[in-house]
Amino acid sequence: MLFAAAATVAAANGGGSAGSGPPAPTAAPRTPGIGSPDAGFARDMAVHHQQAVEMSFIVRDRTQDEAVRTLAYDIANTQANQRGMLLGWLDLWGLPKVVAGESPMSWMGTSSGGHGGHAGHGAGAGADAAKPGALMPGMATKEELDQLGAASGRDAEVLFLQLMTDHHKGGVTMAEGCAQQCETPVEKALAQGMVDAQRSELTLMADMLKQRGAAPRG
Repeated sequence: MLFAAAATVAAANGGGSAGSGPPAPTAAPRTPGIGSPDAGFARDMAVHHQQAVEMSFIVRDRTQDEAVRTLAYDIANTQANQRGMLLGWLDLWGLPKVVAGESPMSWMGTSSGGHGGHAGHGAGAGADAAKPGALMPGMATKEELDQLGAASGRDAEVLFLQLMTDHHKGGVTMAEGCAQQCETPVEKALAQGMVDAQRSELTLMADMLKQRGAAPRG
């Protein structure tokens, strides 16, 4: 009886066995800093996505081709939703959506930490330079958007597929940068999902261009 009572008290007090006490507190996730890759990617990709949505809406009204219209709808729907997530995270983190004087994609030149101050300026390593008149690599210029808006039929389809191919290539480079450097798990997962989906669409668009007797630019 004495042994049983002692065992009961020992069990109530944890008995000294490993793992029987309360779980050790875990560190709260760190909020990304204004110049972190997490914040920089969210700001830049939100802008990048917005142009893809714009181009998709333009071509929707410039062709009756169901394949192109379906692709444009999928891109517009997907990237509008992702843009909302990116901007929502910035709100959650209490960070601005625009930072005065920040060079686009400057966060890609930082190391994988980046929760403190601002990232260094300059294009990210491995990223192609933006063409004159374009904000970021892969983005179309105002003149190209005007050209797309003035085209119709096959001409509009080919130009859209070429512009969106360039756009996706720039987006993949940026998303790969976040997948490697960002520290917020859900954002890293979103970035890797972008890489996988846009690579698949690049293959699809190359086939669609070939069907129309055309090819990606450059």
